[in-house]
Amino acid sequence: MTDSLKRTPLSELHLRAKARMVEFGGWEMPVQYKGIMAEHQAVRSSVGMFDVSHMGKFAIAGQNALNSLQKLVPSNLARLKSGQAQYTVLLNPEGGIIDDVIFYCHGDDDWTMIVNASTIDKDREWIQAHLVGCELSDRSSSQTLIAVQGRAAITYLQGLVEADLAQVKRFGHIRTKVLGSPSFVARTGYTGEDGFELMTDIPIGQALWTKLVDLGVSPCGLGCRDTLRLEAAMHLYGQDLNDSISPLEAGLDWIVHLPEKEDFIGRAKLESQLELGLSKQFVALEMQGKHIARHDYPILFGDEVMGIITSGTQSPTLGKAIALGYVPSHLAAIGQIVEVQIRNQSYSAQIVKRPFYKSAK
Repeated sequence: MTDSLKRTPLSELHLRAKARMVEFGGWEMPVQYKGIMAEHQAVRSSVGMFDVSHMGKFAIAGQNALNSLQKLVPSNLARLKSGQAQYTVLLNPEGGIIDDVIFYCHGDDDWTMIVNASTIDKDREWIQAHLVGCELSDRSSSQTLIAVQGRAAITYLQGLVEADLAQVKRFGHIRTKVLGSPSFVARTGYTGEDGFELMTDIPIGQALWTKLVDLGVSPCGLGCRDTLRLEAAMHLYGQDLNDSISPLEAGLDWIVHLPEKEDFIGRAKLESQLELGLSKQFVALEMQGKHIARHDYPILFGDEVMGIITSGTQSPTLGKAIALGYVPSHLAAIGQIVEVQIRNQSYSAQIVKRPFYKSAK
């Protein structure tokens, strides 16, 4: 590790716990504590927690906040009532994805926004350049963000949170007190399980992490965060999404609300893709053997390179090698067999329905 890496406010707690630390997008982050498999299974069977304080945390407020934000995304944010959230994407004029984000609505003139850590500066500059009659406050470095994930999340959290967490719906959020201090709690996550993300002032976040460890919640690192989100077929920006891929190509058509919206950045490109058809599509693949497809491995059909793997792993829950990637639209049908090139050898894979895993919650 070098001194140039950024560290979250919980970094010292990870080091004391002897977490294995790695570089991730300019940050020093825990990749595992007791081991990726053990941490993965803790989340799937009970509960685990992640330090995601490196994520960007913006507050956007002002009388024209909703109108300004509507022009940046293909989703109709006017659908949201206070206490609801929307996963969506920021688009460039070519319809490419600048970042995938979540907007939390506290009212038309009051929003919280979570963005990816690697795109904080880019996102902030892009949004600020398009805001009219409202302001953005960057709270990324002044607050912690802890994700408590798994079917037992409420059991461990409820005694530490003032509000009744059972009343918070999926993709709902509240402003309440955590350990007696005003905080933000959302029923969102990145694992395919039920759970909550808690944004607090730094001293409260440090105390919350310590308390949850004492209660028996398993600290989890980036390693199992990746295997969990892959099983749930959730995109990772920079691998599965980038500024040359549209949300339609990425299989995110459910966040594109064209009939409900007036003009927004990138609209013309999305309309063109709907009219002319997509040249490529995002797919889920199961390897037919034990070989694991990794990021950037070529996808072949008839000995010709036709696409690319964007993410891949061995699924701890399913016991199969799984992957995500892009192929030409004519090869994107469920059941289609393709080949993945791994170290100059080709191995069969089948395109399957997403997600690979769905919680029974």
